[in-house]
Amino acid sequence: MAVTAAQVKELREKTGAGMLDCKKALEEANGDITKAGELLREKGLSAAANKAGRIATEGAVESYIHAGGKVGVLVEINCETDFVGKTEQFRTFCRDIAMHIAAANPTYVRREEVPTEALEKEKEILRNQALNEGKPEKIIDKMVEGRIGKYYEEFCLMEQQFVKDPDKTIDQLLNEKIAAIGENISIRRFVRFGLGEGLEKKQENFAEEVMSQVKQ
Repeated sequence: MAVTAAQVKELREKTGAGMLDCKKALEEANGDITKAGELLREKGLSAAANKAGRIATEGAVESYIHAGGKVGVLVEINCETDFVGKTEQFRTFCRDIAMHIAAANPTYVRREEVPTEALEKEKEILRNQALNEGKPEKIIDKMVEGRIGKYYEEFCLMEQQFVKDPDKTIDQLLNEKIAAIGENISIRRFVRFGLGEGLEKKQENFAEEVMSQVKQ
């Protein structure tokens, strides 16, 4: 079937892919926008894999402040060239990632960064949970390995569901941007600040305060 310019424009706005790629995907999907988007995602993942080994040292450090200054995020995201690092598409992606970190509060960028000690501790907790549920000993190890995936999804940024589109993970979002922009992109590191985090809040004693003033 003939693909219209309006369809191409709609798909391009939804995916960020090039016009020619959108047109080809729509033709392959017989004009079905959803199916065409899926085809682009599949091709995008493949294209992203081909770019993954390329060096990315340019990019940006993006900041995000939320909740009246009570939560702040700094995230470093790298690309291959300074030109791409200054584009609105790349900077919008950086802002989205910073905002996501503020909302989802991950601990690590990717699962490979989880310390062995933390992972073993979590596995021990999951194992004890399974034992308390009365699960047979012979299947507990497999259950723990299955459940540890939930741990990664909760604490590792790349495996979290994107807060603005829960149908895709941050890893999938990243690969889509790599395919659309045409350069390798890497989320390198982040830091998230929560006002008062780690501090024991002062407990005011009104009587003691009054007495201290009286004795002055």
